[in-house]
Amino acid sequence: MKMKTSKSSLIAAAIGAVLCVTGVSVVSAKDVVVHAGRLIDGVAKQPRTQMSIVIKDDRITSVESGFVRPAGAEVIDLSSFTVLPGLIDLHQHVGTDTPVGAREISLLATGDMDRVLKMSANAQMLLQQGFTSIRNPGGGFVNIALKRAINSGYIIGPRMWVAGDPLGPTGGHSDGRRSRDLDEDGTNEQWRIIDSADEARKAVRLNHLAGADLIKIMPSGGSGSVGDDPKRQLMTNEEIKSVIDTAHSLGMKVAAHAMGKEAVDNFIRLGGDTVEHGSYGDAGSYKLYKEHGAYLIPTLAVAERGEERVVRHPNSMDPIQLAKRKPLHVAHSLNFTNAYKAGVKIGFGTDVTPSMEALDDELKKYRQIGYEFVLMVKLGMTPIDAIISATGTAGEILGDAEDVGSIQPGRYADIVAVAKDPLSDISEMMRVQFVMKGGVVYRQGGQPAAVAPVLQGK
Repeated sequence: MKMKTSKSSLIAAAIGAVLCVTGVSVVSAKDVVVHAGRLIDGVAKQPRTQMSIVIKDDRITSVESGFVRPAGAEVIDLSSFTVLPGLIDLHQHVGTDTPVGAREISLLATGDMDRVLKMSANAQMLLQQGFTSIRNPGGGFVNIALKRAINSGYIIGPRMWVAGDPLGPTGGHSDGRRSRDLDEDGTNEQWRIIDSADEARKAVRLNHLAGADLIKIMPSGGSGSVGDDPKRQLMTNEEIKSVIDTAHSLGMKVAAHAMGKEAVDNFIRLGGDTVEHGSYGDAGSYKLYKEHGAYLIPTLAVAERGEERVVRHPNSMDPIQLAKRKPLHVAHSLNFTNAYKAGVKIGFGTDVTPSMEALDDELKKYRQIGYEFVLMVKLGMTPIDAIISATGTAGEILGDAEDVGSIQPGRYADIVAVAKDPLSDISEMMRVQFVMKGGVVYRQGGQPAAVAPVLQGK
């Protein structure tokens, strides 16, 4: 464990060292008022027109009717734009640049140091697309290092809520050894494998010690892996309960990669917080979501992208993956539509990254994270509910609605804007023109703003 923690700190320091020698001046926040032509605040379902958002340093101090001009404040004129809270992606593996089934390909030639530099580029692209906060549900300890570097101001990126390594059983979706010899050292895999309630309890505590904000488990198989069945529950209920009870005792939430109905239902019954994917849920599952207050994170973009790769580039995937993808995409889409109609609480999550490989021009659309909004509306969700899933509801899921997810007094000044009305055309969420995080402008006029890292204490 000590090796893991010190390695993360070393990576964060290395990033800082690279970026601090650029000589670019430090930017600090100022008193600002944003004039919003149309305001969607992340809570109310009806937008308001001609509103002013008054900001002091990194926080919103008031939201007022009309276009006010406080003395000495800089005015940002978005009077012809639709203004929204900073967007939140609840299932963003910022460090992923290859599909799960091809994980070993990238690791053969690269390591954590290489990956974290790609992650820093992904983080900046996410922020430019309007995502001022992300939740990374299980991407390894380099993600904790990235979060620390962003929080310290070494690099630019969204706020991060991070799980460490995803936890699951031997041979499950989190066991990366299936493509390699099992007699290798396997240190990275052994860390994440839990085959008893005691091992589950210890793994949660180690993740907490390493600085994780939440825990990710893999109670079912997956579609991108080659050795498991997404319809089957692979963790025992005792193991799942041990994770949930331990995490909750430490003030941490638990997210579950759960596709099959059995895994979905048991995870919810045992007190789990968010179901990631949830592909084979049914009416009984939706009743459990509502009874226990659990949330569904549907990740529609990654499911569609997987099915589209099957059709367009079948040779790019393992035959076992090919057999899973198409029926899974059908079930995945139907589950989202039915869950929404049933009143299940839904949070926005994509499971794709800006740098994910695109084998042709058609697949490049998945690099635009806002495409998830288009799919949500296509499958029956209203545009305002889709937006709230990535703002107010997402803030609740993070457990930090007092800071992020809405434009209200006291919240961080995390603000984005689009040129047209996304309630009339939800694809407008793919064309973010303005981005502010913590009172600092990172995108303006549809172009990146010239902002340097803001070093704490400098």
